[in-house]
Amino acid sequence: MSHWLIAGASRGIGLEAARQLSARGERVTASARSAAGVAALKAAAPEATTLQFDVRNEAEIEAAAAQVSDPVDALIVNAGAYGPQRQSSTDMDFEGALDLLSVNTLGPLRVVQAFLPVIKRSARPRIVMMSSILGSMSLEGTFNVAYRVSKAGLNKIAQCLAADLKSEGVIVVAMHPGWVRTDMGGADATLDVRDSVAGIIRVAESLTLADTRRYLDYRGQDIPW
Repeated sequence: MSHWLIAGASRGIGLEAARQLSARGERVTASARSAAGVAALKAAAPEATTLQFDVRNEAEIEAAAAQVSDPVDALIVNAGAYGPQRQSSTDMDFEGALDLLSVNTLGPLRVVQAFLPVIKRSARPRIVMMSSILGSMSLEGTFNVAYRVSKAGLNKIAQCLAADLKSEGVIVVAMHPGWVRTDMGGADATLDVRDSVAGIIRVAESLTLADTRRYLDYRGQDIPW
């Protein structure tokens, strides 16, 4: 039995990950931003240990991390948002974009830094930074600029973490979950959340130190940075 920590598990991919892992008997610690989110998490995965924090709030994250003393084998940093309505290169909601960067780019780093002591105590520590193919610098397109920038920034953070933590045996990857039918992905998305999460878990379990610094999709296939 492994100990999985899922940051951002009140709905969508994070909630399904907590459900699937709990259902097969893994030890799960999972977080939500609000009390309502924690309630949803408890309903879906009653065996999971729950934490409450906003990834923008460093003090809340550190207080939550202080509640976790056992080694964490796999951290899935899933918390994220899609951003403001106006986010094109010619019409940007700058305040909304800055908030999105705090959630999608710096939020995961806040989580990793706070929980790193218990992650390092695992025999095979893995960190999965939930990114998006929209963060790939090789991908064309101009819609949702702030979201793309936030995920490109997250990818760079994943690269840096991988380099900084490799000597300590910590595996770090960025991962694209696919276009998933969730509140964020929308009803037209091509992938069921159960299939996406099953793939994410399968890939996370298979990771070795040779995989660190890779940018993968939920099937384990490489994506160009």
